[in-house]
Amino acid sequence: MTENIVWHDQTVSRAEKEQHKGHKPVLLWYTGLSGSGKSTIANAVEAKLFELGCHTYLLDGDNVRMGLNKGLTFSDEDRIENIRRISEVAKLFVDAGLIVSTAFISPFKEDRARARSIMNKGEFVEVFIDTPLEVCESRDPKGLYKKARAGEIPNFTGISSAFDVPEQPEIHVKTAEQSIEQSVEQIIGYLREAGIIEI
Repeated sequence: MTENIVWHDQTVSRAEKEQHKGHKPVLLWYTGLSGSGKSTIANAVEAKLFELGCHTYLLDGDNVRMGLNKGLTFSDEDRIENIRRISEVAKLFVDAGLIVSTAFISPFKEDRARARSIMNKGEFVEVFIDTPLEVCESRDPKGLYKKARAGEIPNFTGISSAFDVPEQPEIHVKTAEQSIEQSVEQIIGYLREAGIIEI
């Protein structure tokens, strides 16, 4: 029943929040295979932004599944709901004026498109952490690929579940060809060029 729900406008405007924080709000949506380096790079970028005086928040896939999305499985249906919820949470953080990072596999292009659609124009920045499957599998920091290959983990992205490669991401990071530091500079460089940060 939503007919009795009315959006309540806030006293403090988006423009006032932006001026107060000294940068534009944006959602950096990191997507890529398990082990691609999403969380590592997202954390490094956040640390750099914090060093520059920006107001940030990082939503990590595993962390969110321990609370907000606890109980959701890795079925296609639950993956969709996982991303829907995190999209709405990220939108709230952006509305608060923050530079928000989300580090999720988010394998389906429809889900990423839906996340983009609820944001204001220019506030959704897709960051494709493009790491070849064989590199991700050789890293296997959590031992998940080994379990997936053994049939112990169903619906594992890249093995038994599809990953829709982003067609036109705002930022395309090839981790097999550059260091973490270079990846961070690439992303920070984009934010400067886009006028999101001026420092």
